[in-house]
Amino acid sequence: MGNQATKSNKNVILHQIKPNTQWENKVNQCPFSKQVKNYQDGLCHQDTLHHRAVKSPICTSEVCEGSIMTPKAMTRCPSSTLPGSDDILMQAIDFINQYYKSIKNSKIEEHLSRLEEVAKEIEATGSYQLTTKELEFGAKQAWRNAPRCIGRVQWANLQLFDARKCRTAEDMFQMLCDHIQFATNGGNLRSAITVFPQRTDGQHDFRVWNSQLIRYAGYAMTDGTIIGDPASVDFTEICIQLGWTPKYGQFDVLPLVLQANSEDPQFFEVPQHLILEVPMEHPQYKWFKDLNLRWYALPAVSNMLLEIGGLEFPACPFNGWYMGTEIGVRDFCDTKRYNVLERVGRLMGLETQKLSSLWKDQALVAINVAVMHSFQKNKVTITDHHSASESFMQHMEMEVRLRGGCPADWVWLVPPMSGSLTPVFHQEMLNYILSPFFYYQPDPWLTHKWKNKKRNVRKHTISFKGLISVVLSEEILLFSQILIKSALAKRVRCTVLYATETGKSQTFAKRLNTMMNCAFSSQVVCMEDYNFSELEKESLLIVVTSTFGNGDCPGNGESFKKQLLSLNNLRNKVRYCVFGLGSRMYPHFCAFAHAVDDRFAALGAIRVSATGEGDELNGQEEAFSAWACTAFKDACKEFNIQGQLPGKEGLADSWDPQRHRVQNDSCTVDRITALSALHSKAVVPMKLKRKQNLQSPKSSRATILVELEMEGNTEHLNFVPGDHVGIFPGNSSELVAGILKHLANAPPINQSLSLEFLSAYPDGERWQRVERIPPCPLAQALTYYLDVTTPPSQSLLRKLSNMAKLEDHRQRLLALATDFQVYATWKEFHKPTFLEVLDEFSSLELSAAFLLSQLPLVKPRLYSISSSPDLHPEELHLTVAVVSYHTQEGKGPLHFGLCSAWLNTIKEGDMVPCFVHSSDGFHLPSDPSAPCILVGVGSGIAPFRSFWQQQFHDMKKTGLKGNPVTLVFGCRGSDTDHLYKEETLDMRDNGTLSSITTAYSRQTGQPKVYVQDILREQLSDKVFEVLHHNPGHLYICGGMNMAHDVAATIKEILVNRQGITLTQAEEYLSRLKNEKRYHEDIFGS
Repeated sequence: MGNQATKSNKNVILHQIKPNTQWENKVNQCPFSKQVKNYQDGLCHQDTLHHRAVKSPICTSEVCEGSIMTPKAMTRCPSSTLPGSDDILMQAIDFINQYYKSIKNSKIEEHLSRLEEVAKEIEATGSYQLTTKELEFGAKQAWRNAPRCIGRVQWANLQLFDARKCRTAEDMFQMLCDHIQFATNGGNLRSAITVFPQRTDGQHDFRVWNSQLIRYAGYAMTDGTIIGDPASVDFTEICIQLGWTPKYGQFDVLPLVLQANSEDPQFFEVPQHLILEVPMEHPQYKWFKDLNLRWYALPAVSNMLLEIGGLEFPACPFNGWYMGTEIGVRDFCDTKRYNVLERVGRLMGLETQKLSSLWKDQALVAINVAVMHSFQKNKVTITDHHSASESFMQHMEMEVRLRGGCPADWVWLVPPMSGSLTPVFHQEMLNYILSPFFYYQPDPWLTHKWKNKKRNVRKHTISFKGLISVVLSEEILLFSQILIKSALAKRVRCTVLYATETGKSQTFAKRLNTMMNCAFSSQVVCMEDYNFSELEKESLLIVVTSTFGNGDCPGNGESFKKQLLSLNNLRNKVRYCVFGLGSRMYPHFCAFAHAVDDRFAALGAIRVSATGEGDELNGQEEAFSAWACTAFKDACKEFNIQGQLPGKEGLADSWDPQRHRVQNDSCTVDRITALSALHSKAVVPMKLKRKQNLQSPKSSRATILVELEMEGNTEHLNFVPGDHVGIFPGNSSELVAGILKHLANAPPINQSLSLEFLSAYPDGERWQRVERIPPCPLAQALTYYLDVTTPPSQSLLRKLSNMAKLEDHRQRLLALATDFQVYATWKEFHKPTFLEVLDEFSSLELSAAFLLSQLPLVKPRLYSISSSPDLHPEELHLTVAVVSYHTQEGKGPLHFGLCSAWLNTIKEGDMVPCFVHSSDGFHLPSDPSAPCILVGVGSGIAPFRSFWQQQFHDMKKTGLKGNPVTLVFGCRGSDTDHLYKEETLDMRDNGTLSSITTAYSRQTGQPKVYVQDILREQLSDKVFEVLHHNPGHLYICGGMNMAHDVAATIKEILVNRQGITLTQAEEYLSRLKNEKRYHEDIFGS
């Protein structure tokens, strides 16, 4: 029998050699090739190598799995059943043939002898052993065959460490230390692979439990936040349960967890001297270094399985070196990783609340520039994605010439940035599996059989994401589905969406999310980050949003608004409710919130609780708290959930003096960078060029023309007439000094401070820096970052009540904090600044930590731009009414408007932080022949100055006549308040303005006349002509009452001229607004 078996094996061997040799010689002439085209240069090649692919395809006839993270075809699972001898013999013969074919001038006798030797070993043992050279060749071929690797051009340079003689976890650790040291090479990285013993029966496996030899920990905190790398949370928990001591830092290197011979794993700390890390800095942005980002130099994948000739090596860590985008895009910017994109965007001064500003792309480039710069500065090997793409194209061309093809996965090979700028984007590719190959395999803790039952960590670490991210046996896959369904059945899904301009809606949304998590599985998401396709899957959707401008949505709600309005129907009748924030000082109170509510109702969604409103001037916090409690109860009732309503503290900001402190800090951040980060705006520095009082000295009021000029960088100040500019003012030095006098232990005046909070960790408590405001002296924070002029909210007064030493003060503060009517009367009468509150309740003892953590941030003030960018390049002009008034019904202290007073007191050359805010609905018409009527009162003339200046510039440049423009202006008197009187007359004389009509409301010896009177009595024919017969535009700028009166007059004109009803006139006016022919720029009065 033995002789017959040997003879049979020889026949198989000879049969296998001959066909393969012939096939290899004719590979390029195979008639069954597939054409692959490059759409950049039009070149095509024929792929024949795919005929050698293994039988298990990546895709099926029914479905393409090309975008699946771990397709079943690319995954090998442990099995208790050994492959048959015939199967392994066929694979062994194929591999040995590959090996000898790679040897120049190989001898057929040696080839046949080796095949016979392998056949005998398989016949005797059911398996076989590779020689070291065969193992090295197989490892290199597996890298060469890896379709998802863009850096395969280096495949022939892979260094093998043969660790098949290892028997213990200690042996494995020593080999891996040698691997890391060799591969790191002081920064001049070398490709290497360490191969541990092959799989036998699946009961004696060697495994490296880490996904990479060097990787950072991720700690899931009790408050839901994550410190470190979120991708490592599950594995970090395993390490802790195995006995590793967590450090709770952002960049803690995890220990190596090693399994030898299927024994329970052991962990080993990686010696610090073996870990090379690169601190991140940017060649231009000096603040980038202060982010304290870093990354390890060595990318060593350690959780894949190497298959060679039918043999499986489940422990085979290998490394190349980084392509920059792996760190700069994926590790630093993925939302489920370190997620620093928005933070960097803010520090760059980008408009992070507006997707169309392309802030993500700009910030992404900056981060990747920093990664490349940092690695190169530290002389650590790295390649950029453009060079990697070009080298792969060269590799592919060479492979087609040598082997007749190159397996490649387009989805993975195209870098995560630059897209079609890289040559691989334009290359068609075929994805198939060759042998040898690197396969995915299940995480070892999912299948390990514990010897020590007390150390079984599977129950605590198997996440649903982990279960469904790998393809196991059908039984395990079914079990994972049951677990997922069971978990989902326990809690109803809830999403809290918010849109905000100032951050208030975000604060409320986060508080509401905390509350909803008491009974639901809730998450909070900004509208611009929301995947709209998820809407149909929502069970409960809660929207918290402010309204901006004339009933518009905030910038970061624009994309959601467009998608919601374009939606035709909802197949799933989502439950929802809405809370709106706004100010009744302005028209269209909470308009966007109500628009969202109306749209959901029209789509057939089910409202579970009435829409709530919060007035900034009238108990907004209290209104939100009451609504949130009601919405929580209504939602629980709707879903039949026994939810435990949290106490009021669950919806209120808390202040615990024992958990807040300030620390001296040597680091400072410049004001522009800080404001950009705090407010997600593209803030740029400008300086005061000139200012001029536009009103007569005889006037009791002041309106100033403020001229600002650029300071070098102009790229962020692109604007058109009608846009607004946001100004970040400073508080008065008297106000700041007065507050500092109330501090018991005020820090040194020039000492930079940072705020810290005592956070709870599983192993205790640690102080962490709070990024609310940048490190700076307290006086600077009070001057530029904190709001000390707005009357304190009831929430802040409640916190202050606990800090009063006199019982009378405590009780009065508590009454103001809890009785809204008392609070509203007090606020309206006193309109107190924070200093006046401290003076009234003088027993208050405050700390620097309280001020830095509890005072609200100062909000920017918006002004219409009063200049043309073409007529006055590199300048911005503002028309600013200086606000001043006495409180206490005219008998109290003199108060000033924060920004207007600040602009009125700064000196020429002083820096003014600015950002441009686009006003899409208040621009000149694109049709140069469309007639326009401009109606403005007082400083409401501001945007119209930019209109006539632009028209003057265009007419002068082209020689063509511009839009026929009628200006209707209102003020008190011609001698005291007529702003830009001479300039408008000049514009009329040179033909820029067609006509000017002025309404004086307090002209001596004349009856009061308002702009609406002019429209009704003198210009009704023109108004009707412009709005009805000759489609033109009407622009209104001024206070809310004035805009209301003008609108009423327009409707009256329409009723009289068309013979329609008032209701029809209102509908007509609505159509004009929808057609963007009736424009309003309204401010509070």
